[in-house]
Amino acid sequence: MEQCWRWFGPADPVPLAHVRQAGASGVVTALHEHYRGEVWPDEAILARKAEVEGAGLRWSVVESIPVPNAIKLGGQPARDATSAWIETMRRLARHGLQVICYNFMPVVDWTRTELAYPLPGGGTALRFNIHEFAAFDCYMLERPGAEADYSADVLTRAKEWHLRS
Repeated sequence: MEQCWRWFGPADPVPLAHVRQAGASGVVTALHEHYRGEVWPDEAILARKAEVEGAGLRWSVVESIPVPNAIKLGGQPARDATSAWIETMRRLARHGLQVICYNFMPVVDWTRTELAYPLPGGGTALRFNIHEFAAFDCYMLERPGAEADYSADVLTRAKEWHLRS
């Protein structure tokens, strides 16, 4: 087992030196500067890998190669986006990166309705409430046909929550 920390790249307020000092030997990171459906350039992969290794760590997990909405929707755009996604995986593997974590979530890449939910011990955690997401999807984003994706109970709670917020 390897202790890894999530690192959001050079703009992360936690530097790699602190990650290493805390006892991690690896990081979970990605090339956030590249858009969905864009093949990650070999040079960028190697530069990020060198940056991590230069700090005495290992790039252990790639998170994530974003899954474009085209893949989720199908058709010819899905085939093109899938080809780009596969090419990025090939390039990562060619440079020794073999563990890839990805998010396949609706509407947006990943969603949590609360980013700092208080825990009894004083810490915080990410949290997801389906009725809050449904409120976002149906009443704020107003995605056409969104209501059909949720149960009547969730829609009732979503509307109540949205009216209170």
